[in-house]
Amino acid sequence: MSNTNELTIGPDTQVTLHFAIKMADGSQVDSTFDGPPATFNVGDGNLLPGFEQVLFGLSAGDEQSFTLSPEQGFGQRNPNNIQDIPRTSFAEDMELEPGLMLSFADAQAAELPGVIAEVGDEVVKVDFNHPLAGRDLIFEVKILAVAVCEGSRH
Repeated sequence: MSNTNELTIGPDTQVTLHFAIKMADGSQVDSTFDGPPATFNVGDGNLLPGFEQVLFGLSAGDEQSFTLSPEQGFGQRNPNNIQDIPRTSFAEDMELEPGLMLSFADAQAAELPGVIAEVGDEVVKVDFNHPLAGRDLIFEVKILAVAVCEGSRH
């Protein structure tokens, strides 16, 4: 018989955890281990589905490390997400160089980050792929608490 205090992560649960996201070379992308933990409701969109899925079945006190493929994380790089933007679209005095991250507005005026890939006299190539697209990621977690979500808050 299972103890009701040993709630496991699944649909309709609220999870409080520490996490770290690292690249395959060990460099850290994000972490909560040196600050307050993160709390989210499964399915609320705060974590990508691939990150949530690997947590299913874990309970408070569990510590795990997962390697996530690009499909579970931020997807594969899409060559269609590299756009040619006329040099005249940028301020004349703007220092454009490869690797520079800029913020653009998409068709709905939402902020869209892009990274300068190449600078030409007429055209600037901007990469709108997520910086972590196409990469295997290491997802380390320490589950602090698992609770039943209180009703729908919509």
